[in-house]
Amino acid sequence: MDFSQVALNQGLTFLAWVTSIVLIVVAGFLIKLLIDLSKLSKNLNATSIMINTELKPTLNELNETLHTINELVKSTDKGVDNVKVVIEKVLGKTKLVSETIIGGFLKGFVAMLGLFSKK
Repeated sequence: MDFSQVALNQGLTFLAWVTSIVLIVVAGFLIKLLIDLSKLSKNLNATSIMINTELKPTLNELNETLHTINELVKSTDKGVDNVKVVIEKVLGKTKLVSETIIGGFLKGFVAMLGLFSKK
């Protein structure tokens, strides 16, 4: 029995040493992971600050460009409406003139037919 007690003590001692070594190695990797995560968060913070400072002027320029394009489209739309009104007026007057000319031509043609048919 004495031999089994010594073997059990040596086994437990070996298990304690191996467990402590494994825990030290895992703790070392966890500390390294925490340090890397800290550096990563600092880099992300610096990147977000840089993007924020660079993006604001770009967004302002984009806003001004869109405003200018909107004004251009509005003025073009007004111009198209003005041209449309002018074309409608011209076509209305042209229609009136053509109806008058065609009406006069038809009256003249009917009168000529009347003169030729009487003879």
